[in-house]
Formats: sequence, structure tokens, C-alpha cells
Amino acid sequence: MTAGNGDPGTPPEPDPAALAGRERLAEQVKRTGMFGTGGTGDTSGYGGLQVRRPPPLPTPRPYGSYFDEVADALGGSLEESGISFGDAVERVTVEFGELTFYIRRERLPEVAVRLRDRPDLAFELCLGVSGVNYPADAGRELHAVYHLISIRHNRRVRLEVAAPDADPHVPTLTGVYPTCDWHERETWDFFGLIFDGHPALTRIEMPDDWRGHPQRKDYPLGGIPVEYRGATIPPPDERRSYE
Repeated sequence: MTAGNGDPGTPPEPDPAALAGRERLAEQVKRTGMFGTGGTGDTSGYGGLQVRRPPPLPTPRPYGSYFDEVADALGGSLEESGISFGDAVERVTVEFGELTFYIRRERLPEVAVRLRDRPDLAFELCLGVSGVNYPADAGRELHAVYHLISIRHNRRVRLEVAAPDADPHVPTLTGVYPTCDWHERETWDFFGLIFDGHPALTRIEMPDDWRGHPQRKDYPLGGIPVEYRGATIPPPDERRSYE
């Protein structure tokens, strides 16, 4: 065998493209098909498509912008209370110009209080709560994302907390940010995350007798027949499936 450098008997240099391909195939499958649906017909023709997600990695320091200052202030405030930064924050990422703290769910209210009350942080307002469902992320299938803003310092930060599908409980932040009231209700309504301590965790978008949580990835598409110029389009689960 001839090596890439011309020396006989030496194994060839590994192909970087082949190595990158093998690493990509080893990553977790994020979804299959064009839309990630299951149990209904995927009429896109991409039913065998696999979309993979690289493992989540923390962003190394320095984070840039005001992000290091916020992380240091939060860490100092937690340590003053006898809580280490790593005990409350799983990891920190900076993507798309946004700073995100991944919080251990049992520490969520404590972190939120410090972000709100410490003067050099002063994140006074929670703009909303977003739910996310990652069915392939075993033990972390359900996520809640809190978007905080500091009007005083003109800064933004995101808090993300995960819970397993088998135990979909997250502490409510209504006692810290009253604006979370309706947002947490909506997240429960659509994703099934239970916010412990919420004053009235009832449906807010769907009818009271609705079964399930329709924005989860495992929720069937359903649908109704649609008439268009005399033609009828059946609901997704009755359409032709390309397999």
C-alpha cells in the first residue's frame, strides 16, 4: 500500500471528508422525513430523510459583548447564596448573537430572582415562554425557554430548562415574573409541560376538553378535507404515502 506521502508500506493518510462524514453519521438523529411527523402519511417524498443534530457543546470563554459580564455577575450572586455556578447552570452557549443559560430545573426560580434583583443584572421583564419538543433527546424531551430583557441596561438573555417526557414538571416563574402567567399556560396547552406552583394552569388556546398537546412532534397531523374548485383534498392521514 502506498501512503499519501509516497512512502511504501505506510497506511494512507485518512481522508478528512470521510472522517467528517463518519462523525456526522454518528450524531443523534433529530428527526426523520421532511417534517418530522409520525403515524401519518408523509407526502413530501422525503420519508427516508434523516436530519441529524450535533451534540450540544458549551461556548468557551470569552463569550464576547456584555455576555461575560452577565455570566460573572450571575455566578457571583449565586455564590453569595452558597450555590455554585455549575450547580445551577448546566452550560452556557452563545449562538446567533444570543446568550443562553441552560438551567437545572430545580434551580430555575433562584436563578431568575438573581437575574431580576441584582442591580448590575436587572432583567426586570420576561417577554415570553417558548416550548420545544425534542423526541429523540432521551430524558430531555421537553424544553421551556424564557426570554428576559433588562430595560435598565438594554440587554437580553435566554434561560432554557429541560424536563423528561416521563416527568414533565418545571417550577413556575409567575412569582418572579407575573407576565409568565399566560405564557406558561400556553406552553402547557401546546406542549404538556406542567409548571408546578402556577396559580391556574388551564388551557388558554385549545378548548377545555381537547385531548393532547398539539405542538408536540408526536402529535398526529389530523386535518379535514378541503374543497377547491370542485376537487377535494383529503386530510394528511388519508393521502398517498410514498414509501
